[in-house]
Amino acid sequence: MSEAINEAFDAAIERYKAGESAANLIPVFKEICETTPKMGSAWTCLSWLYLLENESVKAVKSADRALKVDPYDPQARVNLAIALLEAKQKGVREHVEIAQRMVKGSEEAKEQVESSFVDGLQRKPDWASLIKVRDWIAA
Repeated sequence: MSEAINEAFDAAIERYKAGESAANLIPVFKEICETTPKMGSAWTCLSWLYLLENESVKAVKSADRALKVDPYDPQARVNLAIALLEAKQKGVREHVEIAQRMVKGSEEAKEQVESSFVDGLQRKPDWASLIKVRDWIAA
């Protein structure tokens, strides 16, 4: 992966953390994903941004792509579970159960996923699908 792509990815993450809207960042992450299709973390971020913009079908596709690159990414599993729930598609339970095992087996994964739940609810209060998946994973 080129240094320029890493820099673009890091800059986009910083823009997100600074509060820039998901709508503004989707094209940035799409370009990163198109340029470097084997960068699972970019696909995971893109799926999260789609979720924030209520584009669950696109979020399913992006999260699925992230898991093809890295099947052990707990955030991609969470994103896919939320997206499937919102798109009223099957397969939610499988991804929730895998994410549960991942967060129980790794403090780092647990912190990452919990942080995303907090961020999601700050950006999109009363996000019903996120709350359901959060509660299922915590169970």
